[in-house]
Parts: sequence; C-alpha cells; structure tokens
Amino acid sequence: MKKYVWPFLALGLSYCQEKAAPPAPVLPVPHERQIAWQEMQFYGFVHFNMNTFSDREWGFGDEKPEQFNPTELDARQWARVAKEAGMKGLIITAKHHDGFVLWPSAYTEHSVKNSPWRDGKGDLIREFVDACREYGLKVGIYYSPWDRNHPDYGKPEYVTYMKNQLTELLTNYGEIYEVWFDGANGGDGWYGGANEERKVEKRTYYDWPTMHALVRELQPNAMMFSDAGPDVRWVGNEHGFAYETTWSNLMRDSVYAGMPGFEKWAGGQENGTHWVPAESDVSIRPGWYYHQYEDHKVRSLPDLMEIYYHSIGQNSSLLINFPVDTRGLIHEKDEEAILKMAAKVKEDFAVNLAKDAKLQASADRGYGYEAKNLNDGDFDTYWTTADGQVQASVEIDFGKEVSFNRLLLQEYVNLGQRVKSFSLEKEANGSWEKIAEGTTIGYKRILRFDDTQAQKIRVNFLDAKDIPVISEIGVYSAPALLFPPKIERTPAGKVSIAAAESDLEIYYTTDGSAPEKGKNAYSGDFDVLSAQTVQAIAVDPKTRNVSEVARVDFDLPKAGWKVASSDERSGRAIDENIHSYYTTENDVFQVDLGTTAALSGISYFPMQARYPSGFIADYTVEVSENGSSWKEVARGEFSNIAASPIEQYVRFDKVPARYVRLKSLKTTDGNKATVGEFGVITR
Repeated sequence: MKKYVWPFLALGLSYCQEKAAPPAPVLPVPHERQIAWQEMQFYGFVHFNMNTFSDREWGFGDEKPEQFNPTELDARQWARVAKEAGMKGLIITAKHHDGFVLWPSAYTEHSVKNSPWRDGKGDLIREFVDACREYGLKVGIYYSPWDRNHPDYGKPEYVTYMKNQLTELLTNYGEIYEVWFDGANGGDGWYGGANEERKVEKRTYYDWPTMHALVRELQPNAMMFSDAGPDVRWVGNEHGFAYETTWSNLMRDSVYAGMPGFEKWAGGQENGTHWVPAESDVSIRPGWYYHQYEDHKVRSLPDLMEIYYHSIGQNSSLLINFPVDTRGLIHEKDEEAILKMAAKVKEDFAVNLAKDAKLQASADRGYGYEAKNLNDGDFDTYWTTADGQVQASVEIDFGKEVSFNRLLLQEYVNLGQRVKSFSLEKEANGSWEKIAEGTTIGYKRILRFDDTQAQKIRVNFLDAKDIPVISEIGVYSAPALLFPPKIERTPAGKVSIAAAESDLEIYYTTDGSAPEKGKNAYSGDFDVLSAQTVQAIAVDPKTRNVSEVARVDFDLPKAGWKVASSDERSGRAIDENIHSYYTTENDVFQVDLGTTAALSGISYFPMQARYPSGFIADYTVEVSENGSSWKEVARGEFSNIAASPIEQYVRFDKVPARYVRLKSLKTTDGNKATVGEFGVITR
C-alpha cells in the first residue's frame, strides 16, 4: 500500500500550490463601469427625430412640432434588428441640434407632446426604453448640448435648462449605460426667432464639471461620451476607423468637447493620464439621418467588414447608426446590410484553431499565470511574465498543418494597457518567418493577412510599458469575401469596370435593372454621355459566388466644361477624381457647362486630402444662361461636413442653365474654399 501514498500526496500538494503574486497595475486602469462597457464592444445608434422629416442632417431650429409624424413607428423593430445583429445596446438621439425632444419634457413646447404623433400623448423615449429592455439591450441617450431652437442658448439660463432635461432623462427611464454628448457647439440658428449666429466658449460654457457630477449622481454606472470623455472618447472621425496604434490612455485634462484639432489626440497617448477608451461611430449610410436618395447607398458588406476590423479589431468599440425612416422603421436595406455583417462576423470567427492547440511560453510568472490561460476562453485569466521581463513569446502547436488568416489578441486591460509592439511568425523548415506585426493591442486586436499554412506559429511580444499581460489568443481562418467591382468614368464619359481580382467575371446593366450572372458580360470600356445608372456584379468562375451589386449614378460628362479661373489646377475640381482638389481664389467656384441643360441640383465633394481645409459650410448656388444675368436657386449649409466630409447634394426646382456658380459664405476653418469634385444633377 505504501507505494500508492506518494502519488496521492503529490496530487494533494499540487492542489495546495500557492498562486504566484499578481503583477502590479500599469496606470491608468479602467473603472468598473468602463470594464462593463468595454465588454459590450458592439452597439447601435438610432438617429430619428425632426431632421428625419425636414430631410436635413442638422435642423436650423425653426421647424414646427407638427412636422414630426411617423406613420408606422415601431421601436420593437429597432430592438429586434439590433439584437439579431449581435448588438448589446442602442443609443437614441433624444435631442439633436434643432432642439426638438422625443419625450414630453416639462421644460419646452418644442416636443413630441405638440406633434400629431400619438395625438400628442406619445413618449418615444419610453417606447424605445421598453423595447430595448424587452430584447435584452442596454439603453443609451444622446443629448446635444447645442440647441438652435432655444432662445436662451448662449446664456446661463440655457445651461440650467440642459440640466433640467438631463434630470428628466436620467431619472424617469431606468438604468442608462451611456450618455452621449455631441461635440458640435454654437453657430447659426433660429434661437427663438433671433435668427443669428451665437458662439460659446466650448470649454467653460456648459459647466461640464457640474454636468458630469449630475450624471454621476443620477446614473453612477453610465459611461459619458464626448470628444474628451470623461469615460469614453470620440475616435476622431465618422467613418468608423480606429488606428493602427490606439491607446485607451488619454491626456484627458488637455482636451474638451468640440476642441479644434482633436484629431491629433484621437488615437490616445501612451503616457495618457486617464483611461478614456475610443468609440468608433459610423452610419450605415452616408448620412446620419434618413434621406430617400440614399436608399441605394447603404454600406456594402465589404465596407462594413472593413469598419469592423478597423474598430473592434483596433482596440475600439463600434457604434453603427441606423437612420430610421419617415415611417419610423429601420429601412429594409439597412436591416439586410447589418444582418449580413453579423453573419459574416460569425463566419470569420466560427472556429478558434488555437483552442485545442498546445501553447508553450518562453517564460511565465508561475502557477496561475501559465500559457494555458491563453486559450481557455476566460478573459479574467491571463498569462504574464516575471517582473522586468518585457520581451517574451508564446508558441502555438496545432499538431498538424492548418490554414489561417486571422490573429486575435486581448490584453488583460484591467491592469492597464501595456504592449507597444508584437509580431507573428510561422515555423518553416526549422526556422521562423514573419507573417505579420502590430503595435498596440488593448482590449482586442485583430490582424488580417493572406492565407498561411503552418503547424507551429509564434507570437512575440517585443516592446511594452511593462511586462505583457495577455488574456486570450485566437487563430482563425476567415472565408474569403467577394468584393463588388469598381465603376469609374472619365471626364469624357468613358466608363470602366474592374473587379478586385483579374480572374473574376463582370456583368453589368445601364437600364436600371439588376445585373445577373451570365447576362451582359463586361468586355471593355463604354460611353455614358447622359444621366444614367451603371450597376455591376463580380462572379467567381470557380464557385459561381456573386458579389454585392456596385452602383454609380452618373450625370453629365465633364469633358466640355470649363472652370472660370486662370489657375490651371482648377480642372482638378471636374476631373472625376475625388482625391485631387482645387483651392478657389475668392471662395467662388464657377463653371461653364458648354451647353444649356435643365438642372435640378448640384453635387459637391469636399477635399479628401490627408490634411483637408476649406470645407464649404454655408453656401449659395446661382445659375445663368448667358454668364452675366444670375439667379440664386439655393442657399443653405452643409451640416456636419467637418466631421463627415462625404459628397453633398443641393437640390432645387428644375431650371435651364449653362453657367453654375457655387459661392462659399463660410468655410469650416476660415480658409479659402476648396472643391474636391463638382457635378450637376439633371434628374
């Protein structure tokens, strides 16, 4: 019997083995509310209020409550779509810049209580909250500090009004997970009939310390969003992309909401003083609000997947917007697009090849911190090294050769963000070959690379603020995604269509019908010399899989146009290349179309360079048949163009014109107006 005593004794001692001391945190570290928020990763925005019915991005504030009248509003449909898409919460625009509010506030008449919707007895925030809770979604509130309707905006009385409304929102609707403060502040507005421009000191006017304290008092678990936080920050753009190097640390006391030049701070800082992680926000369409003319411009699956990998895959959460339509529903095309994305994400990460692999680290901290924690599916267990050992590696042996094209890493950020650089290698013929490399990791980092075959791979942690503390490693083989073809036209009207890969077949139409595989194959360039829609698909000849449809609505070709300028660079504004641009001489862009045409609008693409300037904010459009007698046909603003520099459209009643003039009344930065691309609309 004695020979059996020692094995049992050894087994007992192993269970009594003491866990090694945990590593010290690297400051700053997240608060509990930030940890809970980070775990959500993916949630939705609902932009729906007065702008939906005025067909604007930013209302002026002079709209009437009678305009708000959705015919089929169903907040449960919103919640269902979000839930099916894998979102964990929804945020609604309770009040946008125009000042109209979606609940029966006691502090304003500019509210749903004076609209025909629900006979003035409706409370959209209540319906939204109830629907979210029914579907297990967390509830967030967007509230615009700027109010172009309120007569006291710019005065201390308005700040009191804002606190009163926030108190209503944060006490009457249960738990709120995020309070979203927009950074757009001050400018032209109705302001109770004053019709003037009002500017505020963005850093001090709103009394942010007191405002934040109010939110903390009423909703202690709520995250507060603004450019500068204090809990979560804007990523610095509205196309949903974080950065190759994205720190959750921020020099928080040096930034504020609406701060000029915020993009310099948007990626965070290695030596940031506070934990303020990034949130990437983007709309599923070009605009944040619903516009019928964007029904065919819903983001494609490849676009949405690029956003996913550049946001969640680069240490950011992802907030995708639904521009609810005038019916009060998420449009069918938007629903289709987001559910395709959800299915593709599931497909890409269906099988973690590292789960059953053998993991071996070059070093570890001891019992409780071994490499086996890296593939256990538990974020709260992690591998780390002894104090001072910053460089280390983890080898993964799959047991046989496998094919893969994704690497997923997670730091245990509860102890701070650390890693500054890492690489991935594969073993080939007894030596190691680099596959990919990256900089920061944070809560989640995903690297994409070409299909690679190997039995053994190695992740090297090369540099960090302190020892690496890694929670999870995942290796995946994501199926290839078929991209739609690219459709382009020269100024002379020659259209070309190109697929992402040369062996793909292309089929197209020009009559408005949907293209079909096997019908009207593309064989070369063709002319489009009038307003016409070109649609195309790519087909894989091996699998017969079909891409999504690419579509471009062309109007008049520009070869015969002439810009009224002696600057030879002026032609860049009509060269069909949005990445070139022209800087106007006197904030006026004038073009001769060469012949008279019946115009119903113009298009303006702002400058798309790396360091853009001169975005037109306020404008007039004038037309002439002879170049001397001019008629103003439109006047307005390009709302939100600084944050979202997408193509802008100005529509007006049809008018004959040969000459068109776009005048800039104000640019976003005070510099001379620039034009990336200009076009006309004839249909």
